[in-house]
Amino acid sequence: MIKLEKKIGIPKYKQIINSIEEAILSGVLKKGDQLPSINFIKNKHTLSRDTVLSAFNELKNRGIIQSVVGKGYYVSSEDINVKQKIFLLFDELNSFKEDLYNSFSENLASNIQVDIFFHHFNENSFNKLIHDNSGDYNYYVIMPANLKNTNKIIQNLPKDKVYILDQIHEDLLTYPAIYQDFEKAIFNNLTKAFHLIENYKKLVLVFSEEKQPKGMKDGFILFSKEKNIPFEVINSLENKNLEKGELYVIPEDKNLLQVIKKMKSKGLSLKKDIGIISYNETLLKEIVEGGITTISTDFKMMGKRLAEMILNKEQLKIENPNNIIIRNSL
Repeated sequence: MIKLEKKIGIPKYKQIINSIEEAILSGVLKKGDQLPSINFIKNKHTLSRDTVLSAFNELKNRGIIQSVVGKGYYVSSEDINVKQKIFLLFDELNSFKEDLYNSFSENLASNIQVDIFFHHFNENSFNKLIHDNSGDYNYYVIMPANLKNTNKIIQNLPKDKVYILDQIHEDLLTYPAIYQDFEKAIFNNLTKAFHLIENYKKLVLVFSEEKQPKGMKDGFILFSKEKNIPFEVINSLENKNLEKGELYVIPEDKNLLQVIKKMKSKGLSLKKDIGIISYNETLLKEIVEGGITTISTDFKMMGKRLAEMILNKEQLKIENPNNIIIRNSL
């Protein structure tokens, strides 16, 4: 199966790769078949272990073979055209992250495979997903969300292969990233809309400590204090009684719908009685209730720029801009 020639000018590790690819194309090897062991190939062809391992690692990174601890290497894909694989770890899937993912994938080369995973704000899931996939990918794109001490597990990955997405913490500042500055974004955009916000008596931020970035709360409090507007930060709407003159800042879509439902049940009017500023632009927010005001980054731009960073091997930290879109809810 493994054919090596001495005088053709092709490195031995590359000849091993070519031999395995040819065996897959010809049907000699199929998905699930076991490869000869590293020691077998090494001894048969008088090679160093590192030479054989280099070939196997390249095939592994491309997703063509996989290793099973204690058993050996197996064919995992018959698509030998996949040249690179990217590990993409999101916190959760929603419509705007879907825009980010689609934009990222569309702006990569066609022979790059993107595998997407979700940690759902769970530290154990985050650690396990990275640990289990270490060494299997060419690049790792990681959205740490607001999980703490994520560098403890991320530092086990090749540093030049890691990109941080959306939030960047103090212990991750040495990694390339495309991120949002949540404190600056909410402060600056609320300031832009102050001529409308000052018509309300009180600001209310519906904030989940588990899911939302701390900078968002800090920017909201800073704005409220600087403008001398009464404010409140709550983590749930369950026992909240809506009052006329309140303006709600709502990062999560589920809470947005709850506020609208509560508002309607009390006969309150959007904009006149209750103001709403949502976070993250979606098509639905253009339509519902005549349009919901949003503070949002451009997720399509974020995905496109991330793809460019990886293709060009850029080791940069880039802040993705935010803007406020004022609609009928303010």
